[in-house]
Amino acid sequence: MAGTLYDAEGREYSYLFWEGVSDTAYDFSQGFCIPGADTAEFLRSSLETLGLTPREYNEFIVYWLPRMEGNAYNLTAFQSGDYTDHARLTISPEPQSILRVFMAWQALEEPVEIEPQDLPSLPRTGFTVVEWGGIQVR
Repeated sequence: MAGTLYDAEGREYSYLFWEGVSDTAYDFSQGFCIPGADTAEFLRSSLETLGLTPREYNEFIVYWLPRMEGNAYNLTAFQSGDYTDHARLTISPEPQSILRVFMAWQALEEPVEIEPQDLPSLPRTGFTVVEWGGIQVR
């Protein structure tokens, strides 16, 4: 069941949006090189494995697919510590589970070999915060 967010003035929100600038060096030692035409199915499958619900992964796909599907290839890697160490969260009350999905990706003209990334299934217990996002690395 989804919760409801309210700001200090009592306005209701279904989600929060934020963006920023980062000089973080993202980890591409493991990941995936996907033909642009296969990006939608790759994202759906990967995001489902990571624990996003259909509503959540569909919102992710609606946002990122138009930027990715026209590329010859997309080098993608879902980030963990490289992201969470630089984009820290403070949430009150403290959630029982936090599901943070962050994809770094780069458009490529030619495919590259990359060690496949193991995608963990992130469980939800009780009050859960879900965050998804990404960055195009140029």
